[in-house]
Amino acid sequence: MNIEDIMIPPKEIKTENWQLGNLISHEIKENGIVLIFCSDYRGVKNGNAEIQDFANIRKELYKLSKLDFDVPVCDFGDLVSGRSHQDTHYVLQELLSTCHYKNAIPVIIGGSNDLSFSLFSALNFHQKNINYTQISNIISLINEGENISDLNFLSKILSSKNFSIKNYHHLGYQKHLNELDSVKLMKEVEFEIIRLAEMMNSTEKTEPFFRRADLVTVNCDAVESIGDGFSINPQVNGLNKREICAYMKEIGLSENLKSVGIFNFNVYSQEFLNHQLLAQMIWHLIEGINIQKSHPKERQFETFWVMIDDGEYAFQRDSFSGLWYFGEGDNLQNLIPCSRLEYEEAKRGRLDRRFMKN
Repeated sequence: MNIEDIMIPPKEIKTENWQLGNLISHEIKENGIVLIFCSDYRGVKNGNAEIQDFANIRKELYKLSKLDFDVPVCDFGDLVSGRSHQDTHYVLQELLSTCHYKNAIPVIIGGSNDLSFSLFSALNFHQKNINYTQISNIISLINEGENISDLNFLSKILSSKNFSIKNYHHLGYQKHLNELDSVKLMKEVEFEIIRLAEMMNSTEKTEPFFRRADLVTVNCDAVESIGDGFSINPQVNGLNKREICAYMKEIGLSENLKSVGIFNFNVYSQEFLNHQLLAQMIWHLIEGINIQKSHPKERQFETFWVMIDDGEYAFQRDSFSGLWYFGEGDNLQNLIPCSRLEYEEAKRGRLDRRFMKN
């Protein structure tokens, strides 16, 4: 694959020494972050693949502070859409694989939400037992049609014999927008689904669902809209500006993060604040990744025992980060990420069901 044939390099943007743009390069580096912008929206009804200009988002992103960031950041440019939507999926997977070989974290910005399928497929080639978290207001389990779309991609991921998924968490769904049967089915197969109401005001309750995520995708339809629409399917209800930025930071703080997608952004928006919000979402993601990379590898825990009926259960708190886990023993991978709130509930005699199924 010739990179020059599929990527349009970004135009140079002049920035000050203290700004993020001064840190950004155009070369994929080992253990870095790779920003890739995409214009292919053919996964949604009446969507097209016309080349779009992401210059306004870049200008807003580049002028933000680079703080003390150490992780290399690459703006690799704009992905040229394929002749067909399926061609775009194929080319994107090849590009993602290039990033994974360098242990870099690709961040795909723009395009329709079904491109999440390519992020999962590319990562599945490099590892198994994927922890996948999605923020989306819609749970669509339609499995019709051979071509991948925003309505069937999730069903294709969950039902494929070639894919290896360990956990799936669906955050931010809104009851009034979803078919009841889809919600019931997700609960029956014991995937975690979290309503929008449970995500508002604080990230504390849902942070555990990001902590070990290998892949996170964000459907911009889950964010409340500004002006002419933040997403291509603008919604009056959703995560607000501060909340979505806080969650982007939590995504970056994941211990296992390998790939991120931000999809269904309204690339046609003329509203300056929409471009600024997307830029700040990307910045908070970069900040979270930098913080996570600086965490010490050695971990120390305080253990707290809780008695419930005839059972005794261990909760452990990371002495450095203050994050909580459920379970006993020294093997961190055997512990289940949880919140302080779940520990407090256990002291009242209520143990979350997800602890018991493990």
